[in-house]
Order: sequence, then structure tokens, then C-alpha cells
Amino acid sequence: MATRSVSSSTKLGHALAKVLGIKLHYRDPTGKEDLSRGESVFSVSSADTYVEEEPTVTEWLREVTPSSRQFLLYFWNLFPFFHWIGRYNVQWLFGDLIAGITVGAVVVPQGMAYATLAGLPPQFGLYSSFMGVLVYWLFATSKDITIGPVAVMSTVTGNILAQVAITNPNIPGHVVASALSLICGGIIAFIGLIRAGWIVDFISLAAIAAYMTGSALNIACGQIPTMLGQSGFSTRDSTYLVIIHTLQYLPKCKIDAAMGLTALFLLYVIRSACKYGARRYPSKRKFFFFAQTLRTVFVLLLYTLISWLVNRNHSSKPTFKILGTVPRGFQYAAVPVINKTIISSFASQIPASVIVLLIEHIAIAKSFGRVNNYTINPSQELVGIGVTNLLGPFLGAYPATGSFSRTAINSKAGVRTPLAGVITALVVLLAIYALTAVFFYIPSASLSAVIIHAVLDLITSPNTLYQFWRVSPLEVIIFFAGVLVTVFSSIENGIYTTIIASVAVLLFRVLKAKGRFLGRVKVHSVIGDRVVNNDGKLGEGLGSLSNDHDTSMRNIFLPIEHNDGSNPQIDVESPYPGIYIFRFSEGYNYPNANHYLDYMVATIFAETRRTNPDNYPKLGDRPWNDPGPRRGQPATDHSERPTLKAIILDFSSVNNVDITSVQHLVDVRNQLDFYTAPHRVDWHMACINNRWTKRALASAGFGFPSPDDLTLTRWKAIFSVAEIGGSTSAAAVAERHDIERDVRRRLTVTDVEAGRNEKKTGSDAITREHDSRSESSEGGEFDKDLSSTKAYARQNAKVAVVHGLNRPLFHIDLTSALQSAIANVERRGELEAKGVGTGAV
Repeated sequence: MATRSVSSSTKLGHALAKVLGIKLHYRDPTGKEDLSRGESVFSVSSADTYVEEEPTVTEWLREVTPSSRQFLLYFWNLFPFFHWIGRYNVQWLFGDLIAGITVGAVVVPQGMAYATLAGLPPQFGLYSSFMGVLVYWLFATSKDITIGPVAVMSTVTGNILAQVAITNPNIPGHVVASALSLICGGIIAFIGLIRAGWIVDFISLAAIAAYMTGSALNIACGQIPTMLGQSGFSTRDSTYLVIIHTLQYLPKCKIDAAMGLTALFLLYVIRSACKYGARRYPSKRKFFFFAQTLRTVFVLLLYTLISWLVNRNHSSKPTFKILGTVPRGFQYAAVPVINKTIISSFASQIPASVIVLLIEHIAIAKSFGRVNNYTINPSQELVGIGVTNLLGPFLGAYPATGSFSRTAINSKAGVRTPLAGVITALVVLLAIYALTAVFFYIPSASLSAVIIHAVLDLITSPNTLYQFWRVSPLEVIIFFAGVLVTVFSSIENGIYTTIIASVAVLLFRVLKAKGRFLGRVKVHSVIGDRVVNNDGKLGEGLGSLSNDHDTSMRNIFLPIEHNDGSNPQIDVESPYPGIYIFRFSEGYNYPNANHYLDYMVATIFAETRRTNPDNYPKLGDRPWNDPGPRRGQPATDHSERPTLKAIILDFSSVNNVDITSVQHLVDVRNQLDFYTAPHRVDWHMACINNRWTKRALASAGFGFPSPDDLTLTRWKAIFSVAEIGGSTSAAAVAERHDIERDVRRRLTVTDVEAGRNEKKTGSDAITREHDSRSESSEGGEFDKDLSSTKAYARQNAKVAVVHGLNRPLFHIDLTSALQSAIANVERRGELEAKGVGTGAV
């Protein structure tokens, strides 16, 4: 029944194609529509045949359509904590307690400081800190990273709130911040849920470094006026303007500068002292680590104490600016307000906000994953960020993402699982409900010093820049471009500049990719002065390299121009007169197809001559772009040049092709066939790694000899074969056991018959003589029988072709492609010498 339905559908499809004028066997290379076995035209008599089936759309749909198991796995992976929570133990809990409390002690002052960057009261930094660490652990694939308010995102949020305050002054800042968090969280969560985390890979390391450096300079310069007690100008202007204004207002510094500069100095002194102590006393390294980590807490507590002593009697008019009242509890917990007016007020800043949230978190998570030997899932990380920013606004939080400084602290403190975030959340919760009274006297200048101290570590060091320069000088230019745009414009524009420049460089490299013509070089592997044979064993000395029977030699293919850095003293042989090997360097698709083939054709025209110089009998027959010599002058003699015979394309760097790139190949093939008329160029394809690429090339007529009348009878097909299974395969072992059993059975039968004969003679002497002879010869005869079997004779091993017989011009490597090309060019010459045809073979 199924066969009948398939047959009916096939007939219906053929009839419909005929009505629509669709050629189902378009460019059929053999001219035989019903050909299904390649060996009917091309065959290998000594090996098993193999016909490669083309991939189908149905097969592709089956591969990309998720199965029920993959659906279940998708939901299982949405909550990674299920993978490890069942094995949670006391040792893990101890590590998480230490790390969680340490990070909690750091995030409380940092959160309040970063909230001031966002133009919000300090309590909103605590709300963001609480929700970030509380929610993320459910979706985390990184044990180290901690989510919460960060300097750069806080600055971006503050810039947005400042713009909205001008255009819509009636909308409270925290409402806009919550709406921004909700929108950005929804976008990022969607990207993560559809498993499109790979989109982050389009952001290069140079772009990330420029963004971090430019942002650090922007934030630090913006906090210096607060640290010095300056006022009267906007600290949210471009960085260079803030620097100019800061210098102009230096005479107007207040006593706040004493609280800020000394706090900043003390922070660096403590850090330097702890680093020195860790080197000087390695046994107390852990103590110095925690002392260094908690230096922010110590400094703020110290300066809060000083502030209390100075301002306790006149807190309404403090001597220097202090943080002020921090409400206890979640005073702004509510359903976020979001409407068209609010969204339109910051719509233009959504892309930059999303990018900032993505860049910092994924970069940090990947970095610490590599350091601590685990792999993150970028898509799942995006789900964690997205859900955090979706739920945070219900408690009054503004956008939060991964923090580099707190993640480093978390890692060094010995965190064991993402559950440490819950412990950090408890510390923040304690601060929100029990420590708000202490926060009242925190000096604003000291808080600015904490911010400056934190962000200056984000600046890319000169040594790192030098390493960038060694790897890719062009990307260093992109780095400086991003930093300069950030300094003279804004963080958002700096981000756009570096990302667009990086993508432009990538597209330019793909668009202007230049292929290479390859030549053949015979090489040997040596250890010391001994040659390594192809079986991996040491052979003779270097003096044996000129031996004609040398088996250690192998062919490699290098660029003829040595532009890959190979030794220019090495003589790269031309593959064969009129045969060219061309390698695609950066894939082969529609953006670079024309550039590749223009270079290839121009080089071939410059190094070969037309097969038939009299192809234009009359002057008027010549095309305008090839007018020939001037009147009265002889044509240029290029008789020393070979004629074009074959082209070998190396597809080792190509994974996919498209309609445009294949059509370019077809056009060039037609152009070169006209150039070599009445012959045709043989096209050999090597190292094709994708079945769909083979299908595309075969549909355009590649992979087969040129389809003239004499081709198939004159074509000399060369295929690569390989041993099936090998001597250690299961089939070979089973065959060995069968042979051993058969040999032993035959020896047993021989012994029985010999015993009967001895009994008939009745001679004990003959019996003893036979027994001794039988015992001595049994082992040798058994070994002789085994050694004569095919199971142990590699020369008689069963072999099969590696690639399909129906694609004789698709080769496994360049060596087999060159062998095939040379063999058929020489075969063509032999037949032409005999006067057999003039067509291509």
C-alpha cells in the first residue's frame, strides 16, 4: 500500500513538473535519467562499491525538528539547579556561607553607591542587589558570577533618567528605571529562551575591552566632582567636558575632598599592603585575601564613624554631604507602571541597555568559567539575567547584571555552588531591615571614592593592549576608536562604534577573502638526524632522502607565493603544466564569490595561452574586450605557456555554498571552456565536508566529467579506497575464531584417520613414530594454515571506496584530486596523439 502511494505521488510530481516546465534531471551528467548506481558508468573492480545519496529536504527537516526527548531536555535545562541540588553537602554549604557573606558585605555599600550613579536614592541599589542574587541561582550555569547593580549599567540608567526628567518631568525616576528593567529583561529572556545566546559572539573582545575602559573613565571622571565636593555643573556631560569643568572648579572644592581623597588613598594603601603581606607571608594568604576583600566595608565604616562624630549634633546641616535617610524595608514594592509614554521616553536607549546587560555578564561568566574549569551556557545565562530583571521591578529594582569585582571576590572566597547567592540575599535583606540607620551618616565623598576605586580596575592595562597589538593591530585601532568616542560622546555611542567597526572588519575580511594557488612539495618528518617513516618508526639518516625507494616521503601543498610564512627557499613545484590548485581561504559564499573567481581567472589568463589561437578567423569576430594586436603588428607569442587543462578547488575551508556562489562557478566554467575550446576544462573538487555542498555542486554539473559523446568511454576514474574494518575489527576477530576452529577440526580428523591406519598395521613402533611426528608438526601446520588465510594478509584485506562512485570528481584530498587530474590529462594526450576525437575527457 505504501509503495503504491509513493509511486502515485512520484508520478503526480513528475506530471506537475512537466506542466510547469521544471527539468528534474537538469544538468544530468551522464544523460541517463534512470541511472541509480554509479558503478554502471564508473567502477572499481577490486573494491566494494558505494553510491553516495544526496541529502533531502525531508531529511533536513527531520534533523532540525526537535524530538520529544529534546523537548523534555529543553525544560530540564531551564532549571540547572536540579542537576546538582540533590548532591548538595555540608562542605559545599561551608564554602557557600563564606563566599555569600563576603559578597554580601561588599554588595551593600556598592549597591547604594551605584544607585547614586543611576540618579536614584540609595535604597534602590539595595533592592536591585537583593533580587539579583536571590533569583539568579535558579537559572545559573556559573557558580561564580553574582548579579546586581553595576557601575556601567547604573550610569546608562542615570543618563536615561536625566533625559526623561527633561522630556517628561512628571514621571518619577524609579518608575522609569523599573520600566526599563522590565523591557530589557523581557527582551533578554526571550533571546535566552529561543536559545539564541550565540548572538553575543558577534561582540568581539576588543569591543568589550573598549567598552569597559571607556566606561571606567567616564564613571571615574564623573565621580571626581562629588568626591571633591564640587557643584554647579552636570557630571553627566561627555567625559572631556566633565574633566574641563572639574579643573575649572578646583578653587571651589569643599571639605568633602578631605573625606573623599583620604578614603581613596586608604583603599589603595590597604590593597597594596594586603598584596605585599600575601607574598611575604604565604601561610596567611587567606587572611590577607579577606582583609583586602573587606577593605571597602572597613573604610566606609571608619568614615561613617567620623561623619557621625562630626555631624551628630547638626545632622540637618552636615559639615559635608552625607547619604541621608534610607527607608527601612521594601517601600517601593508594587506592580511596575508601564505604558506607551514611558516606553517611548527611553525607546532609543533600549538597544544600548540590552547590549550593556549582555556584554558584561556573558564576558565575565565565560572568563571565570575558563579559569575554574567549567563551561557556561550563554543562552541559559540570558534567561537568568532576563528573569532577574523581569521580577526585580516588583520590589523597586532597576536593571542589574553580572558584576566583575564581586564575581572575582566570590570566586576567590571559595564559592562552591550558585546557592551562595541566597546567602548574599539574606545579608542584603538584613541590611535593608536592620542597618538603614547606620547608612544615614555615610559621606557621599567617601562613597564616590569607593566607586572610583572599583571602576579603575576595569581599565585595560598597557600590557594587555600590547598583546592585542601582537595578535591583531587593526582591532587595537578599533579599541582606541571606541574609547575616544566614549570619552568625547557617550558610553552608548562608544558601544555602537566598537560593535559596528568589529562587524565591518569581519564582513570586509569575508568579502575580500583572497584564495591561494597551491603547489606540491615533497617532505619528510625527522627526529634529530633520523627520518620518521609513514608507520611512525624511525628510519635511516638524512642522507637517505635522495633514495628513489624512500617510503617516508609524503606530499603537502603550499601556496606558490609562500604568503603563508613557509620558507621561501623551498621550491614549490607547479602541480602539472596546465593544472591549477586553488584554495578558498575564508569560506565561499555570495559576498566573496566574485572576488575569489576574478582573482583565479586573472591569474590563469596571465599564465596560460588560448588552446586555439585561431579561434577568431576574422578581426570582426573578436570581442571588444579582446581586440587583439594592432594592425600590421604580429600577435604576441605565448607558445611557451601551457594550455589550461584542469582546475582543482580545495573546499577544506568551505562549509556551505549558496545559489550565487554556485552560479559564479558555472559562469567561470563556461568562460574557461570557451577559452580552451575545442577542449573543456576538468573541474576537480577536494575536501568537501558538507553533503549539501556536494548536492549543490552536483546540481550545477560538477563532480562528473564533461558531458560530451566520448567522455564516459575515455574517462579514467581514480578513486580513494580504504580497508573495511581492519585487522582489529569485530568482523576480523570473528573470522579468526572461525578459521581457528576449522583448522583444529581438520587436524583432529587427520589424527583420527591416522590412528585407524596404525591399528590396521598392528605395529606399535609405527604408532609411536606417527604420534611423535604428529605432535611436532601440529603447531607448525596450524600456524601455516592460519598464516595463509585472508584474515591476516593485509594485502588481501577487504576494501571499499571512500567517496561515492557517482561523484568521480569529488575527491577526499588534494593528492587524489591531483592524481586523477594528471591521469586524465595524460589519457587525453594519448588519445589525441592517436587521433581519437577532439572533445574534452
